[in-house]
Order: sequence, then C-alpha cells, then structure tokens
Amino acid sequence: MMELRKEIEPDFDVASQRYPEVLRLVLEYSDYCDEHGDEDSKEYEKLENKLQEMTGKEMSQFNLWEWWEGDGAEHLSFDISLPDPKVVTDITKDELAEIVRRMSTFEIQDPNDKSFKGMFYSYICFGSDYFPKFLKLNFKSYNIKLFQSHKDKNGNYYEYSLEEKTDALWNEKLIHKNK
Repeated sequence: MMELRKEIEPDFDVASQRYPEVLRLVLEYSDYCDEHGDEDSKEYEKLENKLQEMTGKEMSQFNLWEWWEGDGAEHLSFDISLPDPKVVTDITKDELAEIVRRMSTFEIQDPNDKSFKGMFYSYICFGSDYFPKFLKLNFKSYNIKLFQSHKDKNGNYYEYSLEEKTDALWNEKLIHKNK
C-alpha cells in the first residue's frame, strides 16, 4: 500500500477526535426517540445543529433517524466525523492509481491493529464515500460506473482493470489543474 500525501488521505486524526462525541449524540438521539418519539422533529433539528456546528458539514446528506438500516451508528458517526476531501491541484498519476486500487481491491487491515484508523480503514475504501467524493471533486471524468460491473453484447460481465480506470480518469486531467 502506497502512502498518500496528507491532503489526499482521509483525516483520521480529526475524525478520531470528533467520533466519540458524534457517536454518543447519535445513540442518545436514538434512545430519546425510543422513549419519547420525535414527531415534531425538534430533537432531530437539535442533533443536526450540534453535529453541523461540530463538523461544519451539511447534515441533510446523512440519515440520522434510521441509521440502523444503513451501516450502523458506528459507520454513520465515522462518516459525520471525517472531514470532507479537498481539491488537490498537483495530484500525480501514481497517487490516482493508489486511490483507484484502494477503491477496487478488497484489502483487509491488520486484525491486530486496534487503532482508530485500523478500525475504519477497510470501510473508508469500500463503504464510505470519501474517495468517490475526492475523485468527483478533482476529476471531471469521474463516474461511479467506472467502478461497477458491465455486461458486454454477449451477456458476459466484466470490470475495468485498475489501469483502465486510472487512465480513464487521468486522461481527462484534473478539473482544477490550471486554477
């Protein structure tokens, strides 16, 4: 695994600082709803406001009501805690290839790594939308279909190789290259 520059890598340090409080708030809201309901959404709005103030993120992108239907409170809290990706004007093709590799190959983190990053590394590559957001922000040709299976005219399924995905993104160049 190639290490990416700090401005490309997910900011696990900030996420780990925010995470315990975000998780506590999400679980407390769930407990509150179980006991009292929230028909007028006043408690939901309070939770949204607290989380938005804490993270600077727009909370409408998250389902704070029914997290149990998604990946659970832990993954939701991680996604809320993790800072959004940034525009990186000088990304290299090798860095792009590493992002594509992480999104495309299932890599199990060391099971003995009990660090915060270790707990969420596989999720960041496959469950979280961090890297798709990064690519959408930095590459005008990004399309999720590049990472999905396709059917050829004979009915056979195929996926693009890592090199094909990287080249398709790279050949369209960076959105912000000349800004």
